[in-house]
Amino acid sequence: TMITIQWDALLAEQFDMYYVDQNGEKVRPYIIHRTSMGCYERTLAWLIEKYAGKFPTWLCPEQVRVLPISEKYEEYAQSVAKALKERHVDVTVDSRSEKIGYKIREARLDKLPYMLVVGQQEEEDGTVSVRSRFAGDEGVKPLDDFINQICKEIDTKEIRKEEHKENQK
Repeated sequence: TMITIQWDALLAEQFDMYYVDQNGEKVRPYIIHRTSMGCYERTLAWLIEKYAGKFPTWLCPEQVRVLPISEKYEEYAQSVAKALKERHVDVTVDSRSEKIGYKIREARLDKLPYMLVVGQQEEEDGTVSVRSRFAGDEGVKPLDDFINQICKEIDTKEIRKEEHKENQK
């Protein structure tokens, strides 16, 4: 249930609560509890069910994962993450020495909105190779363009729809 309204006849008695009515007599009040979402756990369960674990970017606890293709590009990956953090985007860097395909697969299984693959060409050009759970491979973009795009998506609370799986490569 989402909305809870409960009447409690015993609470006023337990706390010895009363009020004085218009006749000057002590009267036990009726206690009505009301909440719009019930409790935090119920709210979180509802959100998980509504979005099937695929939270919109603005609600996701990890919005971007930067994936360097090798340890040589770790420094550039960290600078990309720093630029995103400066704009209040929740980002992590996967600096493990795993193959890039494995890192991408894990990020997809984690239902992350965005993965940024970085290597030699991206570092030289100041770009990022964008993959999203919404459209798959979105191509190479200048870092500033990607940051502006994701910040707009977060600020406007946009909910991007996922394209068909056959479009994701």
